[in-house]
Amino acid sequence: MAVLTKNSMFLSVLFSVLLCLCLFSSSKAELQRFEHAAKDDGSLSFLVVGDWGRKGAYNQSEVALQMGLVGEKLDIDFVISTGDNFYESGLTGVDDPAFEESFTNIYTASSLQKQWYTVLGNHDYRGNVEAQLSPVLQKLDSRWLCLRSFVLDTEIAEFFFVDTTPFVDKYFTHPEDHVYDWSGTSPRKAYLSNILKDVDTALKESTAKWKIVVGHHTMRSAGQHGNTEEIVAHLLPILKENNVDLYINGHDHCLEHISSSDSGIQFLTSGGGSKAWRGDVSWWDPKEMKFYYDGQGFMSVQITQTQLDIAFYDIFGHVLHKWDTSNHLYSTI
Repeated sequence: MAVLTKNSMFLSVLFSVLLCLCLFSSSKAELQRFEHAAKDDGSLSFLVVGDWGRKGAYNQSEVALQMGLVGEKLDIDFVISTGDNFYESGLTGVDDPAFEESFTNIYTASSLQKQWYTVLGNHDYRGNVEAQLSPVLQKLDSRWLCLRSFVLDTEIAEFFFVDTTPFVDKYFTHPEDHVYDWSGTSPRKAYLSNILKDVDTALKESTAKWKIVVGHHTMRSAGQHGNTEEIVAHLLPILKENNVDLYINGHDHCLEHISSSDSGIQFLTSGGGSKAWRGDVSWWDPKEMKFYYDGQGFMSVQITQTQLDIAFYDIFGHVLHKWDTSNHLYSTI
């Protein structure tokens, strides 16, 4: 009987230790990291497109065509998608034909056969989220890489991809007729807390010349959705504290550039990958509003050690807006 008691006590202690280790490990969880080498001269160029997956409709194919041409001209290294990858309600599973119909069969230019780094949008959460995250899709099309939140290191620039959809209260309190797939995000409070902590830690540890944060939802926008108050309240202070250069998003179906009067952050919306909202724009302080276009298109970014250039394009490949900045205004010595 004493032996059984000792064994029971040993198993109880062992279980407690393992539980503590698991809790400690989860509390110390870090964002998954990827590396993507810059060009031999140290420069980097990429395209950004968002809110696109409509099987070629609403000028998605026309946008893809121009992306291919610009991508070849700039010799891009990769493509970033700002989410809402498949309309109207994400993918139904890894065998959903929409993956090929809206992605593989649309972005066919040779210059676009590069890695795509992708975040989830609110429409993606209305489908099977795990399908978009599944490595099965990477086997179907090796360009595809979609995670909830992660870090991409190119040495010259570091990118911090953030899963913004679970931050938005109305998707939980007033989902209307939509059903969201929240698997993998519960308990919500802990999930969001970990994202904020991990992003803050990753930004603080970054030694890159340029820091770029990518999320689906808007922080600053004159479009239909406007500012997403939850990430303005919780994520924006972290970006300011860590001297982030760019916040790139989709969600509003437009192309947009807003500067900040209280930080060096540039807010860039590239959500014109297919259906756009013509005429849906609110007033914004002209001192901050650098550019707004209520049509379809995409964005390019070119980076060197001392220069960052952005450009927005329409479905004809015309450059609508250009902006550049030198070095790193808020770098620390």
